[in-house]
Amino acid sequence: MTDASDSSPLDVMEVFGYRGIGTLAERMGIEFLELTAERAVARMPVEGNTQPLGLVHGGAYVVLAESLGSTAANLHAGPGKVAMGIEINASHSGSATQGWVIGTCTAIHLGRSLATHQIEVDDENGRRLSTVRITNIIKDRRPDQVFEKS
Repeated sequence: MTDASDSSPLDVMEVFGYRGIGTLAERMGIEFLELTAERAVARMPVEGNTQPLGLVHGGAYVVLAESLGSTAANLHAGPGKVAMGIEINASHSGSATQGWVIGTCTAIHLGRSLATHQIEVDDENGRRLSTVRITNIIKDRRPDQVFEKS
């Protein structure tokens, strides 16, 4: 279990040197706490990411997971390459109504053309909320593919 309140967010732009986490992840308040191709951890506030019943929206779990898996896959891909999600599967098993949710991303396969990660989303007490698997394809980055500047 990761204690989200005791961790300082990473500057993903500094890690990559050329890209941030993207405007959607920023709007949702996602903060990266660890980042390698093999393991990444990020947190997302419940507030602002809920559906009408006050529970975290299932799509918000998927955005957190895809942000983790795609960022880790892009780190694995390296310079001159780009990783893009081609498949994602999510099973939601619980929900949170307050605090933070924490996603822990672990590599399943890091290859030359595909990267697959599993992301476990827990609440601050370590209770599982969602399990997500994402596969990213790794391709050469085209000159016209420009990354957002944060």
